[in-house]
Amino acid sequence: KGPTKIGSLSLGSLGLLRLFGASWSWSLAAGLGVYLGTGGWRYLYVVVRTAKRDINGLYVLLKVKLALWHHIRNRNTIPSIFAQTVARHPDKPALVYEATGETWTFSQLDQISNAVSHWALSQGWTAGDVVALFMESRPLQVALWLGLAKVGVEAALINFNLRRDSLLHCLGVSASRALVFGAELADAVSEVSSSLSESMVRFSTGDLRPDQMAALNCHPLDSILASAPRNPPPCVMSKGFNDRLFYIYTSGTTGLPKAAIVVHSRYYRIAAFGYHSFRMRPDDIIYDCLPLYHSAGNIMGVGQCLIHGITVVVKKKFSASRFWEDCIKHNCTVVQYIGEICRYLLSQPVRPSERQHRVRLAVGNGLRPSVWEAFMERFGVKQIGEFYGATECNCSIANMDGKVGACGFNSRILPNVYPIRLLKVNEETMELVRDKQGLCVPCRPGEPGLLVGRINQEDPLRRFDGYASQDATRKKIAYNVFKKNDSAYLSGDVLVMDELGYMYFRDRSGDTFRWKGENVSTTEVEGTLSSLLGQTDVAVFGVNVPGVEGKAGMAAIADSTGNFNCNSFLKEVQQALPPYARPIFLRISPCVDTTGTFKIQKTRLQREGYDPRLTTDQIYFLNSRAGRYELVTEELYNAFEKGSISL
Repeated sequence: KGPTKIGSLSLGSLGLLRLFGASWSWSLAAGLGVYLGTGGWRYLYVVVRTAKRDINGLYVLLKVKLALWHHIRNRNTIPSIFAQTVARHPDKPALVYEATGETWTFSQLDQISNAVSHWALSQGWTAGDVVALFMESRPLQVALWLGLAKVGVEAALINFNLRRDSLLHCLGVSASRALVFGAELADAVSEVSSSLSESMVRFSTGDLRPDQMAALNCHPLDSILASAPRNPPPCVMSKGFNDRLFYIYTSGTTGLPKAAIVVHSRYYRIAAFGYHSFRMRPDDIIYDCLPLYHSAGNIMGVGQCLIHGITVVVKKKFSASRFWEDCIKHNCTVVQYIGEICRYLLSQPVRPSERQHRVRLAVGNGLRPSVWEAFMERFGVKQIGEFYGATECNCSIANMDGKVGACGFNSRILPNVYPIRLLKVNEETMELVRDKQGLCVPCRPGEPGLLVGRINQEDPLRRFDGYASQDATRKKIAYNVFKKNDSAYLSGDVLVMDELGYMYFRDRSGDTFRWKGENVSTTEVEGTLSSLLGQTDVAVFGVNVPGVEGKAGMAAIADSTGNFNCNSFLKEVQQALPPYARPIFLRISPCVDTTGTFKIQKTRLQREGYDPRLTTDQIYFLNSRAGRYELVTEELYNAFEKGSISL
């Protein structure tokens, strides 16, 4: 019959409230410690400034935690939650495909995903098997992973930009039994076809000629699904809320992508936090121009459709020139961004459409402070919903009150309600600093530190599910962090927290480098240079120079016009950056590498450094004595390598 109800809370929920109360008491004790340690009046100042924010954050946290507990107790899954959404809104538009204008209602999405379930069962796949999806964003991609999940099969969502070795790596690390690919990626599949296991069954969706299908040894999925039953699959899924749903791959900014495990509760948690933190509404229409192989597009975006019944417009690929026109066409009220998207929009010519839309909220992460207010003012977007959180992390935070530049907050009054911390690290090795007891040392406000989250596998908010690779999982866990014998997830990101508990992204671990005794933040320098150059793509990193202590700064700058002027650039840099932060080397390229989620990709650039033999791009060196940038020739490069030029 279900749990007994008291008002709107079940008795089980009241039990959770008692547990939460214990956490609250613990946090009050921690708060008292803050009071005694920071001086009473200063603590009261923090309380007055942050109480409203913290109460709202506590409300959201409690609401999501209660919902998670309910779904775990009832062994719900994302497909079963989606079934409830379908029952509420059978004829409401669920997904709109912007490329064709095709609209799927919730009932239609349910029926197509049922067809996928029947197809999966006909292949003999069972719970725990993995099927790789390799295609550009489209509603069918959602129906595929959702239909597979209905029978316990896990999808591996492959980045459609990957080729050759990276593609093979992702297929291999997930141990996929089958590959479903879009016709638009037939050439990419052809390149690796001979290296794929003969046991990996292949299916294509979209228009391919019979000879192409024969060459790729694939089956036509569209016709198979068209003839499959549309009623719910006959089997009952044995999985629960904390079991695997699918795999999402890390963006690969620092190496080969890792397959992050996404369990059903994690999918729900990310989507629910986004919905409640940024006050989304059931009648919203979300413009999702982000790739569906990524958690931002597939969970923060599509998750609002599956869980909360919001209509989502799926864009095949981001287009800066069509962005606002698309929003007007589909009456969108919420847009998503990631990485550099907002900067790309600001670099577009002014258009009337950019102020004629109904968008009130932009949700995403990676919005540079230098772009934040300019974006809101120019495009008339009233609210920025900036958040921080990798797909796999247990220390996500959200900026719920619009503090410019902040990616989220943690309460200074009750810090242990949500046990995340910034910890001191060795600036050279990025290893955690420990005290005499062997525990990690927390940062004070204003001190940059590594963000970590305490792990508790029994708590869906605190669990860390890791990656398909156990070795990769082990590398992200530290022990004896908050207390003896505990464990914590290492985010790999350096943030800084102010006196009020607002947190600001500083750098990826290892991106900060030292030059002339000073720490240089690549993120800050990139933001400054990009603003000076009219929101151009810029990648900043440190390079080793023989005989020189620290790393010299190098900036790769995108210039498709061929008109880059080093002299005028240097004059602006001298006014905007301190001497130690000014790039010693410049690399002028037609474009700068980015990931599929619009993050600057530095791996190749760092490897090639300032060696002119490895690229056709022009590389310059700042001759401080002459006060100008000079072209790096092979002869000059050799002089650097011999240590005969001082910097």
